[in-house]
Formats: sequence, structure tokens, C-alpha cells
Amino acid sequence: MNPCSIILLLSLASLSAVSGGFIAHKAQVLVYNDLAAGTDLVVHCKSKNDDLGVRHVAYGSDFEFRFRPDFFFTTLFHCTMEFNGATHRFDIYDQERDEATCHHCVWKVRSGGPCLIVDYEICYPWR
Repeated sequence: MNPCSIILLLSLASLSAVSGGFIAHKAQVLVYNDLAAGTDLVVHCKSKNDDLGVRHVAYGSDFEFRFRPDFFFTTLFHCTMEFNGATHRFDIYDQERDEATCHHCVWKVRSGGPCLIVDYEICYPWR
């Protein structure tokens, strides 16, 4: 087998491993409205390539989305969140920040900011 064939074969094997999920697993984000009872949350999340649209999330409800993070650790989903007449912004999935912490990221949205729920809570202020 010539060197070009070997390189092509190795490249195809690497691409297959990445697309087959060995490296690029699916991630899941759940956004839960944990504001005061009766307070609705309006969420609009986007990445560079995807616009998930506007979601109305009643108190005690959630919405969820899934995606495959990229190989270069640059996947970023940011959201605007509106409640009580104010608009807030937060990066709900930052691959560089979240890759090691969660593949199923559960966020509780509270008035002071969103909290990532793992074995404990990691709370962030609004930007």
C-alpha cells in the first residue's frame, strides 16, 4: 500500500470515529424555569449555526435541546431570557466551560442568574 493510500485510510478512520460518536458525543441542555410561582420565562437561544426560536416556559416547566459539540471546542449557545419586564443574556452552553462538567446540562433559571445543577449547584450572575 502506498503512503498516500495509508494517509487517506487513516483520515477516513478518524473522520468515522468523530462522526460516529467516539469523540463527538451529543450534548443536551435543559432550561428549567425556577423563578417565582406564576412568573413566565421567555427564552431565545442561538448558536453560530442554529436559531432555536423563542420559547415560552411557564413556571415549573422546561425546554430541552440537543446537539453535537464540535471537535475544536468552540460550540457556544447563548440565550436571551426575559421575565418581569427585564431582558438578560447568558451563554447557556459554552463547550470550553461545560465539556468536562456536563453532557446533560440542567440549568435552573432564577432571578439572580442561572444555576447549573450537577452534584451541586454552580450559579452565575446575569451579564
